[in-house]
Amino acid sequence: MTAAPTNDPRRPRARGEELAVLKLLALAGADHTPVVWTSRELGERIGMSQQAADRYLVALEKQGLVSRALAQRRQRLLLTPKAMSVLRTEFHGYRRIFEGAARISFSGEVTSGLGEGRYYLTQPGYVVQFSERLGYTPYPGTLNVRVGPAALRKIELVREWSGIRIDGFTASGRTFGGATCYAARMNGHACHLIVPDRSHYKDVVEFVASDCLREALPVKDRDSVEIDVEES
Repeated sequence: MTAAPTNDPRRPRARGEELAVLKLLALAGADHTPVVWTSRELGERIGMSQQAADRYLVALEKQGLVSRALAQRRQRLLLTPKAMSVLRTEFHGYRRIFEGAARISFSGEVTSGLGEGRYYLTQPGYVVQFSERLGYTPYPGTLNVRVGPAALRKIELVREWSGIRIDGFTASGRTFGGATCYAARMNGHACHLIVPDRSHYKDVVEFVASDCLREALPVKDRDSVEIDVEES
């Protein structure tokens, strides 16, 4: 199964020399503490003119990737969380080239959700995309799994993977948000982890499948499940 050729609007982008500047700043420790440089010093370190370095810093600041403040004729340069997301995306791209698709495994506990999954999964705007991009029409309802802090940290990494994009849309005057799906297995049963762009949950992740996972596994609330997720 291949990912749909769609652009994910949630992900910030940087190109060419901008990425080189971000990488240099990160290596200097600007991800956690300000680096104090002049534009000339930055240019010398990266092999460009002072004017070019200053131009890239201005562009990165406008994109919300670098925070700049004056410090005795120098600049205090600090990478933003958005910049680190850009670098993580770049890292995962290269890792996939050299190491293949990424995988994570974690466990969780089945729990009841808010009951909204059935409503959303039956919306025509979603149904058509699921059918075309996942290769099946999901059972109308998600299976919710409550996870601990260690699993949540792993799942955060998934957001940087290339997944199967489900685009948001507007219908009947209402806006429906997008999501990204990742191939998964729950207790060995094929399904997809679905990560909405916006979610009500903080420690609960959702899964869809062609069949009812509660019946297929079978599981009930508070049962433990083992989950493997692979980059699409």
